[in-house]
Amino acid sequence: MPAQYCIGIDLGTTNSVLAFAPLDEPEALVAVLPIPQLVAPGAIERRPSLPSFLYLAQSLDDPSLQVPGIRNGHGIVGEYARRIASDQPDHVVAAAKSWLCNKRVDRQSPILPWESDAALVSPIAATTAFLNHLVDAWHASFPDAIFAEQRIVLTVPASFDLVSRELTKQAALAAGFPEDFLFLEEPQAALYNWIFSHGLQWRKSLREQDVLLVCDVGGGTTDLTLVQMQAENGELNMSRLAVGNHLLIGGDNMDLTLAHVASSQFADKGTKLNAWQSMSLWHSCRLAKESLLQGEFAPNSYPLNVLGRGSKLIGGTVSIELDRSTVEQTLVDGFFPLVGRDERPLRDGESGFQEIGLPFEPDTAITKHVGAFLADHLRANEQTPMKLTHLLFNGGVFNSDSFRQRMLQTLASWDESEMAPVVLGGVEDLDQAVACGAAYYAWTKQHGGIRIRGGTARSYYVGIETSGPAIPGMARPLQALCVVPQGMEEGTQTDVKSREVGLKVGQRGRFRFFSSTMRKQDTAGTYLRDWDDNELEETSPLEVELSANEGGQVVPVRFQSRITELGVFELWCKCTRSDQSWKLELNVRE
Repeated sequence: MPAQYCIGIDLGTTNSVLAFAPLDEPEALVAVLPIPQLVAPGAIERRPSLPSFLYLAQSLDDPSLQVPGIRNGHGIVGEYARRIASDQPDHVVAAAKSWLCNKRVDRQSPILPWESDAALVSPIAATTAFLNHLVDAWHASFPDAIFAEQRIVLTVPASFDLVSRELTKQAALAAGFPEDFLFLEEPQAALYNWIFSHGLQWRKSLREQDVLLVCDVGGGTTDLTLVQMQAENGELNMSRLAVGNHLLIGGDNMDLTLAHVASSQFADKGTKLNAWQSMSLWHSCRLAKESLLQGEFAPNSYPLNVLGRGSKLIGGTVSIELDRSTVEQTLVDGFFPLVGRDERPLRDGESGFQEIGLPFEPDTAITKHVGAFLADHLRANEQTPMKLTHLLFNGGVFNSDSFRQRMLQTLASWDESEMAPVVLGGVEDLDQAVACGAAYYAWTKQHGGIRIRGGTARSYYVGIETSGPAIPGMARPLQALCVVPQGMEEGTQTDVKSREVGLKVGQRGRFRFFSSTMRKQDTAGTYLRDWDDNELEETSPLEVELSANEGGQVVPVRFQSRITELGVFELWCKCTRSDQSWKLELNVRE
């Protein structure tokens, strides 16, 4: 049966949203699907977003914890899980998306909730649970439109590496997504939503050569993307210039910061919190932040309650009041400080919140990271530096006017004329922008419309060990061969023009890969004999034994690179002496 709808899904760190549009309409009519979920035992509500929290209840067969039509095989997903996290933090999985891109852990092992006495689910299983709930919610509302038969677009951070995308793909397929679903980077989805909200009028807001920064600060990550306006055949088009590195800074860091402030206030009252109470306080501070930063109608303070643990506190509750001025000062100055345009993020030292297990950025100053990103990609060419002209905010953090104003104030201070970039407004709900933009993108794939060009956000390289006499105690030098140039389009392939390379088959080999957002000039076949540390980033290596007709040997090959429609990188090694070929696939099992 042909697809009836296009569906866009924002799989968020804190909240997930599903938007859709009928495919047979001549104009895009994008709507957000209300998602049925448990808000309390026996109480079910339909809400526009699904909190990305998984409650591992002891008895999932309890009738009061059931939502008709929704599977809960992994646990209970949604608002009730979010609420109970402050009371039972050791039974609630939060920030699964951040764990999904954490290279330091095995993302397919049952490690969550982190530091719980009973780790029950893996990051990929938790992600599958969120997607299962969304798929079931779709079927509950549209039983005659099978989810797997629709046009599906799933968003991911622009900074997600290859392994994180592959793991997300596995979770999506396990939840019932079709094989031909598409990935779309979240900042691009936010920009598509802005275009959708303005219709044909969007071109009046932008001109040729304008440069737009999409600044997306969500629950777990900060995602930065630059887009330039270009004219072609009299039409204004968009081309992505660059994406930032993966920055694990967002609402989670803010919640942990507030937890640190609050724990000091508890200590002043003579209460020292244990590990369980600290985790509970982290979840409570998330609720406090959302309440105190919601705008002019926000309360002046928010009560923080921590259940008693230990011989002196059994059955008791410890409470303090967190006031709004403290929250604003702590978070605005801590995460959006006024800094000079040449100040750079600190790279040394350890984050104060490493006990949670996530590799947060050592420097939480988002304004410093933005400055470094603009310096790398706008001001790198001193002969013809580009100027930032426009700004699009996205992510739940920017629902707070305090953060938006501080970001604009900082950007204006970096401009010689002290002019802040023009903010692209008209987007009503930043929490729904990504999902709506993804649905609109899927609709334009069939009906036509503006497309943001850019292809792959990074160039990719394979590490090739040089030949020559061995030196005791030293590894042979490594060269990097570019096999995917930045900007290579999805659904294309290229033969890498290079000399023959020896491929080890019939025995286990370790293959190293690198990526770069900086080296835009490299083409497929470019050899790098040395490079700066900030130019290339090593991705997860691949350890595998490739099949061979005989025993272990080294065969001469050349490379063919493919970027699938899903945006997945495939590297084919083609023997130059026979018709044999081998495909290197990512090893997502650490």
